[in-house]
Amino acid sequence: MARKHAILSASSAARWIACPPSARLNAEKSDAPSEYAAQGTDAHTLCEYKLRKALGERVRDPTKKLSSYDSEMEECAVFYAQFVMGLVSQFREESKDTMVSVEQRVDFSDFVPDGFGTADTLIISGKTVCIVDYKHGKGIEVSAERNPQMMCYALGCIQMFDGLYDIESIWMIIFQPRLSNISEYTISKVDLLTWAADTLVPAAKLAHAGEGEFCAGAHCQFCRIKATCRKRAEYNLELARYDFEMPPTLEDAEVEAVLAKADTLAAWVSDIKEYALQRAIQGKQWTDWKLVEGRSNRKYTDEAAVAKTVKEAGYEPYEQKLLGITAMTSLLGKNKFEELLGGFIVKPQGKPTLAPMSDKRPAMNTTAEDFEES
Repeated sequence: MARKHAILSASSAARWIACPPSARLNAEKSDAPSEYAAQGTDAHTLCEYKLRKALGERVRDPTKKLSSYDSEMEECAVFYAQFVMGLVSQFREESKDTMVSVEQRVDFSDFVPDGFGTADTLIISGKTVCIVDYKHGKGIEVSAERNPQMMCYALGCIQMFDGLYDIESIWMIIFQPRLSNISEYTISKVDLLTWAADTLVPAAKLAHAGEGEFCAGAHCQFCRIKATCRKRAEYNLELARYDFEMPPTLEDAEVEAVLAKADTLAAWVSDIKEYALQRAIQGKQWTDWKLVEGRSNRKYTDEAAVAKTVKEAGYEPYEQKLLGITAMTSLLGKNKFEELLGGFIVKPQGKPTLAPMSDKRPAMNTTAEDFEES
C-alpha cells in the first residue's frame, strides 16, 4: 500500500526532536527518487505479503510488480515472516486473545500535531504491546533502544488501544536482516508517557510552528536541506580552530576531538559538492567553479563482434574466473553452498580501523599489547 507521510513523521522524529525548525523546511522539499528508497518500498510490500499469507489471509503475490525484487529480498522477507510468526506463536501460547495487525496505521496526534505512521507489525497480548519494524537498508545499523520512531508508534498504540487492553509495557523490535541485526528494547507505559511529556510534546509544538533552535548532529544525515544548512556548516567548520595542523602538534584530546567529527565532516563536504554539482547541471553559474567533462574509459561498441574478430585471429577473448562467494551462493542456494563449500570458506581478520568506544565490536590487541603478554 502507498504510504502518506506526515510533516512530523515518526520516521524523522529523531531529527525534528533534536532540530525542531528542520521539520517545516523539509516539508517544503520533495523527496528525490532513489534506488534505495525503491528497494525499501518493494521489500516492505513483499514482507507484508509473506506475513499475511503466513497468517492465513488470502493475498495476491506482488512479486512480478516489484522492480527491485531479487533472491536476497525474497530471503529477507521469508526470514521476516518466520520471525514474526515465531513471536505470534509465543504470544498465543500465553493468551488466546492475542491481536495481530499487519501494516497498522497508528495515530499519535494526542502527542504530535497530525501525528501518524504505519507499524509494520503490531501484536497486542495480555498487558504487552509488541511492535516490529522492518529495515531493509544495510548502510546503518538501527537500534531499538529509545528509538523515537518506535516510541511514537508505541504512543499511537496506547492512544488507540489502551481503552481495550490494559497495556503496561511495550516491546519494540527492529528487524534488519541484511545486517543480521535484531535489536530489542522494552519500555513501560509510565516511562513512555514521561518521555512524551518531557521531550516529544515540547519539541513537536516547536517543530509544527517552525520554531526552536537549529541543531546539527548525526540526525542531519537524512535531512533534505543538509547541504545548505548554515548551522551544519558552523558545526563542521569548528574544526578550523585547529588550523589543520599536522597531528603530531596536537594534544591527544584534540586528536580525539577531530576523530569524533571526521566522518561527519567528510559527509558534509560530500553533500556540499553534490549539491553544487547538481545546481551547475541545472544551469547555475558558480563564480570560481565550472562544469567539465570527467574522466572516462574506452569501451567496445559491439562486444559480440569483438569476440568474433579475436577468435578468427586465433586468440581466446574470454578469461575463466571463479564466481565470488555472493554469486556462488546465488547459483547454488544457501543450503547447497554450505553443504558443498562450507569447508572451503574462511573469514580473514579485518584490517584495523578506528571506531568509537560505543561500537559493538571488541577491541583488537595491538602489537605492543601482544608483546607485553608474551
